[in-house]
Amino acid sequence: MTQPLETALYAAREGGAIIARYFHDGVTMRTKGTSADLVSDADVNSERRIVQVIRDAFPDHCVMGEEEHSGDENAEHLWIIDPLDGTTNFAHHLPHFAVSIGYYHKGVAQCGVVWNPIRDDLYIAERGRGATHNGRTLRVGQQKLMSEALIGVGFYYDRGAMMEATLAAIGDCFRQQIHGVRRFGTASLDLAQVACGSYGAYFEYQLSPWDFAAGQLILEEAGGRVTTCSGAPMPLQKTSILASNGALHDQMLSIVGRHLQAAQPTK
Repeated sequence: MTQPLETALYAAREGGAIIARYFHDGVTMRTKGTSADLVSDADVNSERRIVQVIRDAFPDHCVMGEEEHSGDENAEHLWIIDPLDGTTNFAHHLPHFAVSIGYYHKGVAQCGVVWNPIRDDLYIAERGRGATHNGRTLRVGQQKLMSEALIGVGFYYDRGAMMEATLAAIGDCFRQQIHGVRRFGTASLDLAQVACGSYGAYFEYQLSPWDFAAGQLILEEAGGRVTTCSGAPMPLQKTSILASNGALHDQMLSIVGRHLQAAQPTK
């Protein structure tokens, strides 16, 4: 195990312990931009502890975090962290959320950790070394037809055009006779579900880098494919995302790409 992965694991455990404590003991939620965009001391204190662990190990590395750290996406050594992915679930006491930590060198993901501290679900990946879930090697599902697949979906905080475009894309998926749609509200764990083979694909019309930085590598190391909803490589910026087992990617791309232009956040 490389030092960055060891550091990511330790940082995830430390941050996860903080959010687990708040989850059990209670915390006051606050809004950031909209009434649906929540934050709490759990998010903030988890991020601060994660950053402390990273900087103790790598004091010259840059950090990009959801709450307090706006690191340079072009930095040679970049850590991208979400201290509490799935804050809305956390706020409503649903134990489906995670700490997500990805380490990038010269813009390329090298390792990623996603950990749900309540259910003790740990997903790990290192570039070129595969991905695991609680020690078990991950491989994507073998679904080749939409009619064989369960699809994951995410909704951004926008309640206008982006929501309508997402609903329209879901409708088109159902018309392909998919088995169903699931929306669990934690992007890092949605990507892990594709890596596990549970989902054939997952899409969302807007995510930030901390939402997908670790999960993207986990899925790719499990044999999957990740692009924007237009089929472009993922930037380390806010973007759309389509993740799949690979075999379903082009079929899903024809659906989500059709509605991408309409999926613009309302002003």
